[in-house]
Amino acid sequence: QKMPPSLPATINIREPRWDQSTFQGRAKHFFMVTDPRNLLLSGATLEEARRVVEDYRAGTVQPGLTEDQLWRAKYIYDSAFHPDTGEKMILVGRMSAQVPMNMTITGCMLTFYRTTPAVLFWQWVNQSFNAIVNYTNRSGDAPITPSQLGTAYVSATTGAVVTALGLKSLTKHLPAIIGRYVPFAAVAAANCINIPLMRQRELKLGIPVTDENGNRLGESTAAAQKAIFQVVVSRIGMAAPAMAIPPVIMNMLEKRAFLKRYPYLNAPLQVGLVGLCLVFATPLCCALFPQKSSMPVSSLEPEVQDQIRKKDPWLETVYFNKGL
Repeated sequence: QKMPPSLPATINIREPRWDQSTFQGRAKHFFMVTDPRNLLLSGATLEEARRVVEDYRAGTVQPGLTEDQLWRAKYIYDSAFHPDTGEKMILVGRMSAQVPMNMTITGCMLTFYRTTPAVLFWQWVNQSFNAIVNYTNRSGDAPITPSQLGTAYVSATTGAVVTALGLKSLTKHLPAIIGRYVPFAAVAAANCINIPLMRQRELKLGIPVTDENGNRLGESTAAAQKAIFQVVVSRIGMAAPAMAIPPVIMNMLEKRAFLKRYPYLNAPLQVGLVGLCLVFATPLCCALFPQKSSMPVSSLEPEVQDQIRKKDPWLETVYFNKGL
């Protein structure tokens, strides 16, 4: 039996498999990155994927390895190991945990929104989870200090709780369906606080900007502002369908005899509906903006523009990593 031809050592597995300049390519990439099934993989499978990827990067191609197997190993590796440090990430902080964790937390936020203790508890759980995700996916280039993490965590939790309780008191005399949207407003407000605080170092010192070939040209705070704005928009977009569609369905179901007869099905139904929305919303909203974002040189700060003009007078566009 003939052995399959050996795989060339020239495939760039540091980049995603699909074209990231198109929404479709980015969506395919993030469907792989956020696949919850990656959480079920054994330690041995993760270590095997790490071995395949590290060997291939070092120029060693395992006999009989196919291109599909290589890409599968790359996405398994990326799902569990930090891209900068190579450390195995905390299970609940991985991108593949986003759907099951958010589905449970959001489902409970939407179910138990009527009492103040429940609002406080689930907003606190949600912000604790966000802090773990932000810490786990921190940049190796600009690490988050414990004091920054603590400040962002306390500020986001306070912002979410104040928004939720404030809106809850305002919506007391309005139709029940409006009260169901209070958790979404609180989550949106918390994202607007949490992400800029988590990345305050980037807002002060700037993020690296490069030319098309990845050559570093300097650090820009204008690029950092654009990157953080895009992340806030995609995080709020991620939460929107899961927190906007189930309340309408649940409001209709609660008026029917079925839920009145089986009230204990309220929470499981809500969690299931949220999960269905998140399976699609999470990767599609991650894909809204390219990971390698860009902006015109003319939009950067004057001193950064001068720095770039000295290196390359004709350069019109710079690129930067927007983060997640």
